[in-house]
Amino acid sequence: MDINPVQNTAAAQANNLGTAATSSVLSSDFEVFLQMLTAQAEYQDPLEPIDSSEYAAQLAQFSMVEQQVMTNELMQDMLSALGANDMASAANWIGMDALVQGPVQFDGTTVTISPNPPIAADQVNLIVTNAQGTEVVRRSLPLSAEPFEWDGRTSAGTALPHGEYSLQIESAANGEVLLTEPALAYNRVTEARIDNGATLLVLNSGYMVQAQNVSGLRAPS
Repeated sequence: MDINPVQNTAAAQANNLGTAATSSVLSSDFEVFLQMLTAQAEYQDPLEPIDSSEYAAQLAQFSMVEQQVMTNELMQDMLSALGANDMASAANWIGMDALVQGPVQFDGTTVTISPNPPIAADQVNLIVTNAQGTEVVRRSLPLSAEPFEWDGRTSAGTALPHGEYSLQIESAANGEVLLTEPALAYNRVTEARIDNGATLLVLNSGYMVQAQNVSGLRAPS
């Protein structure tokens, strides 16, 4: 039986369209799938029409794809609503002191640090650097996880100028450094934001952290 080459080519293009569209429709646009079915129906060989059971299966698949897209859209709406709830909760943190890793803003009041040295450590040092990255303080800390109040003074007792400082905890054993990591310190929360679905807290140092990275929260002292 002779087949019209134009129809044959169109049918092949329709099949190729279906193969290429399978992955894309699942993520965003199920209209491509509908275009595939329309092309198959329009360019089918009238002497060998599409089998009704096959066509029904394709329609069922189209329905499943449409449902999947609608489910994805519903999930996005739910995530947006959840983000709004997170924003409302985070707004209550404004004015509180959050325990986070990152720079601190020294304004003359003591800064509460929460060291957590390894058990194997026999020496713990607090290392303070200024905004230019220069080390300005290196002092020994107790071998404890208890909070430590840094008064903004050097080892010689000289008061440092007000400004931004980075704090690190250096843990050593037998004269060898085991670990150096940013110290956990309390910072005042000044603002809450939503960015790409994540709740961000702006600290008085200007540093921003994700709300999920806050290790502790307390009323301002």
